[in-house]
Amino acid sequence: MKVLNLRCANGHGFEGWFASEDDFLSQNGRSLIECPMCGDRAIARLPSAPRLNLSGAREVTPLPGSTASSTEATAQVVTSEQMQAAYLHGVRQLLARTEDVGPRFPEEARRIHYGESPQRGIRGQASPEEREALREEGIETMAIPVPRALDGPVQ
Repeated sequence: MKVLNLRCANGHGFEGWFASEDDFLSQNGRSLIECPMCGDRAIARLPSAPRLNLSGAREVTPLPGSTASSTEATAQVVTSEQMQAAYLHGVRQLLARTEDVGPRFPEEARRIHYGESPQRGIRGQASPEEREALREEGIETMAIPVPRALDGPVQ
């Protein structure tokens, strides 16, 4: 099994697991690989170094003149992978806690707003014009891009 570092044309980095280098090339050539963040299918392989498991973990030594401990300095750095993971976690929580009403979103949002349906969290599709009409009626909405990889049943 080969673990490859990949990046889409939009700059999102992620890992892909493949049976072999040829398997990756075949899947990528047929546009079967997509970014879990944005669904982009223009995927490039990033250079990667082999992982070496060396015995005896070593403590990070702070740079000369640094006043923060290595633990504090490390805790302040947030990687793009951590940001992506946090975003995906938030989207999964949103999907798990809301009802998908699909293209009926504007109609159902109005029914909830005017007390014709019970209060609950909903999600669905609405055009920019429909969202603007809802806003003018005092119904606040928010457009959140959901990666295609999460479209469908939440696992």
